[in-house]
Amino acid sequence: MPRPVLHRPGPLLRLALLLSVLALLGGCAALNGKKAPEPEPTLDERIQQAAEAMLQANPELPRYSPMIAATFVSIDNLSHSSTFGRISSELFASALSRGDIQVREVKMRDSLFIEESIGELILSREVQRLSQAHDARSILMGTYAQGQNTLYLSVRVVRSNDAMVLGSASLAVPLDNNLRAMLGGGW
Repeated sequence: MPRPVLHRPGPLLRLALLLSVLALLGGCAALNGKKAPEPEPTLDERIQQAAEAMLQANPELPRYSPMIAATFVSIDNLSHSSTFGRISSELFASALSRGDIQVREVKMRDSLFIEESIGELILSREVQRLSQAHDARSILMGTYAQGQNTLYLSVRVVRSNDAMVLGSASLAVPLDNNLRAMLGGGW
């Protein structure tokens, strides 16, 4: 007796079957009331949210434009920063500029010497001199601390003529390998 010829499903049919099974499983999960977890916000998104909250809590903040941004520094050593300190300062300044604060770019001015690997560190004794040199009414400053599983960031906008804090924000970000890499590039 001749054997029946079996046809194997082609790759498109197998893919369609797999997608159907996944859709059914997804539907079952939805029926159970379980929802796929939301992805964690990125550092950029967290900083944008913190800047928006700062502006909402301090609606007069744009009056203190123009602002200059200092590189954020380690809370344990105020003369030490990292790739994280530099990029988080840049991200926060960008977020505030989207909120109607004029941010003066100090890297384009000749009056501030910036070492390539250091950035724009501003220590308290330098605030008056730098704000006058850049005609700034406020300064964005921040510190960060690395915990075992969390990175903490504290940000302040300070009035340049008397160092009065005009607004502040704090963030706690889960520490992942990406942030660890940015923290490891310290100076």
